[in-house]
Amino acid sequence: MNFIRKELIEIIEFTDDSRDTLSWRFPDDDKEIKRGAQLIVRESQVAQFVYLGAFGDTFGPGKHTLTTDNIPILTTLKSWKYGFESPFKADIYFVTTRLFTGNKWGTSNPIMLRDEDLGVVRARAFGIYDFKVVDPRMFLKEVAGTDHHFHLDEFADTMRSRVVSVFSEALAQSRVPVLDVARRYSELGGSLLPLINPVMTAKYGIEISSFIVENVSVPPEVEQAIDKRSSMSAIGNLNDYVKFQMAQHIGQPAAGGGSGVGGMASELAIGLAMAKQFSDQFQQPSGAAGATPTATPGNPPAGAAPPAAATGQAFDLLSPAQAAQLMGVSEADVVASITAGDLKAKKIGETFRISRAALDEFLK
Repeated sequence: MNFIRKELIEIIEFTDDSRDTLSWRFPDDDKEIKRGAQLIVRESQVAQFVYLGAFGDTFGPGKHTLTTDNIPILTTLKSWKYGFESPFKADIYFVTTRLFTGNKWGTSNPIMLRDEDLGVVRARAFGIYDFKVVDPRMFLKEVAGTDHHFHLDEFADTMRSRVVSVFSEALAQSRVPVLDVARRYSELGGSLLPLINPVMTAKYGIEISSFIVENVSVPPEVEQAIDKRSSMSAIGNLNDYVKFQMAQHIGQPAAGGGSGVGGMASELAIGLAMAKQFSDQFQQPSGAAGATPTATPGNPPAGAAPPAAATGQAFDLLSPAQAAQLMGVSEADVVASITAGDLKAKKIGETFRISRAALDEFLK
């Protein structure tokens, strides 16, 4: 009788307090479970019976006496027509149902996304998630299998690619632009849960309670393009920016050692282009309301836009204000060049007059 007792299992429980165990198979050592054996299931545990490869009864937390009355599925599988009185054999898996937090996920390879702003773009993503087992049978069938002691690190290796696959599909369905992901990390994780959980529960028997996206990055070349686009947005009006840059550059010594206004050919070209633009803006058709009177070629009024820039015909004399407008500099700079003797001019009354030939010679 002592020999028989040693071959029977009377108490079945899982007392390991490790924090990384997902499932554990009770070691029967080829023993049989006797009728009336005590099954002890602690909080955050579920005991799952498996008989000849088929799932039997599932027991939640508590103390259970194994009789025909409380294991109906196993009784049916074993075909005990009159109730079992003899010992039986079955595999018993303890599955941990508590919340496992701080699990990392990430894409090993870029995922292809169709973005409204960038078109088709490759993106990498990583973050953390929390999960728990909600369907022990599906979990054992699809994830843990017949492993006698399934650890969390094994789960991470097994599920990382599956989580990334589900995340990629959910992100594509959410249609969140890549440029908006950075400011919507917390919102993105919450919005993806309703898309991720149905798939994870149906396929793997787990539920993700928290899904956090920590970073979504694009290839370096796309980042450079985004930086250029941001720079252009910061500049604003490109025409005003060019004018400002030229105004800053004119009057400074040239790189080759030259000095003075118009010291470089590029400055001359930009200045003449600006002069033409100013002329086009201020010149109005003859007879139009508020039109500026047309100046005579010999003596255009001070401050008026020279019509020669628009018609291509040179006029003989220019005031300092008109010369400054043509070159895109201040009138004070022109007067200073005249005083220094760099720019030839004749003083008529209280105003200097500059010939077109003298201006052309100065610019050369």
